[in-house]
Amino acid sequence: MISAVFLGGCSHTDEGTLSQEANHFFNQGNYGAALDRYEQLIAHHPEVADRVLFEMGVTLAYPRNAHKDYHKALECFEKVVADHPESTYRHDSQMMILHIHNVVLKDRRIEAQQKELEISRQALAHRTDEVANLRDKVETLEAKVFALRTEPADRVLIEKKARRLTLLTKGEVIKTYKIALGGNPVGPKERQGDNKTPEGIYTIDSRNGNSGYHLALHISYPNEDDKRRAQELGAPTGGDIMIHGIKNGFGPLGSAHAEKDWTEGCIAVTNQEMEEIYRFVPNGTVVEIRP
Repeated sequence: MISAVFLGGCSHTDEGTLSQEANHFFNQGNYGAALDRYEQLIAHHPEVADRVLFEMGVTLAYPRNAHKDYHKALECFEKVVADHPESTYRHDSQMMILHIHNVVLKDRRIEAQQKELEISRQALAHRTDEVANLRDKVETLEAKVFALRTEPADRVLIEKKARRLTLLTKGEVIKTYKIALGGNPVGPKERQGDNKTPEGIYTIDSRNGNSGYHLALHISYPNEDDKRRAQELGAPTGGDIMIHGIKNGFGPLGSAHAEKDWTEGCIAVTNQEMEEIYRFVPNGTVVEIRP
């Protein structure tokens, strides 16, 4: 997933030269020399620090870099997010932070799951084949029932504190999903740019099958309460609140995306989950977002 992104066309010759040298060293596999050029760029051209930090992070996390340092790469991406809120590299830096956390934690998870698997195997050894077969049958039937459902959801319940999205039909739970929210999730959305996920009653008023986030359902924010709240602050309400998948190109993150709230106020699920939700939730469906 990690790939270097190098942009040229700099207005200063020295900056352009250093960028070209960094690019050359990276392509040659001389990552230490590339990082040295980046350090020089930051020292002499702070106006492009966000781009340089992003490229340094990519280099430090590059799989072919034998001396890769995920800790230093995280520092670079986190600095872009913290120090350059208007940067075009901010959102991709957030996605890279999620990806690196996933990579770093993967080995620990594998080890922990291997131990859990061994314990489960030992426990199952004491159970009869009949119990094991019954468990497998129940799991298979649950999957088949969900796959055969054709009746659409008539309500979407989003519980922010629980980080949970639930599809319901006539009061019956169809399925629940783990979600990620806006990066500033506590409290209702107050204004444009506050990175909060709204709270209230809305509907699905449109859908986008060509979304940059693998399908998207548009929520009818702002409602009257939202408009009044923003008006009292003298601020724009903002908009474009969606239920969507993971940003295109970052789909392999899978369920790891929900380990941290990363959207700008939207509700995010995995791409596979978004395909299910997109299929079951028609336009006009009521959406309730609770604190």
